Amino acid sequence: MRFTIFFAGLLGVFLSPAFANYHINIDGDNNRGGTGQQSVSVNKGHNVVNIDHDNGWNSWNSIWDYETGYAATRLFAKKACIVHRMNKEVMPSIQALDTLVKENKLQGKGPGGPPPKGLMYSINPTQVSDLNTFGKSIVGMCKGVPTYTAEESPGASLFFNSKMCLSVDVFWILNISICGEVQES
Repeated sequence: MRFTIFFAGLLGVFLSPAFANYHINIDGDNNRGGTGQQSVSVNKGHNVVNIDHDNGWNSWNSIWDYETGYAATRLFAKKACIVHRMNKEVMPSIQALDTLVKENKLQGKGPGGPPPKGLMYSINPTQVSDLNTFGKSIVGMCKGVPTYTAEESPGASLFFNSKMCLSVDVFWILNISICGEVQES
């Protein structure tokens, strides 16, 4: 009996890091230029990454659900959620995100490193009627908020500048543009 308890405790010690949650917080250049502050929380046990961008009315929250393959961004200024498929060729894996952020933060590379990858999405103007398709994490964030899907615009230029595009940049790793209009509530 004592051996079983000891073994279970030992197993817990060694498995904990594999399922650990971690949180990375980076100040956006002391808020100069309105960049705000970003933080990333990773839950390896549920395969979910939560990214918070705190910049007043231009704040947003994004969930990347690696289990379902969908990501959602809640745009506070627009009072809407935008859901899209994750492009796994461009969006980093949970392990890669962990490595990229820790290496850049610890080595002070930050924005001075290689240029970020970019994605552009076009918003479908029809509201989503059933969020359950996208998984529990996205339902939890977008429930009660007008939600729209977005499709990736292949070959889109990252230099495309429009008042109808919102920038959802994740640290110095990934630039995401969400283009189109939503009905503000």
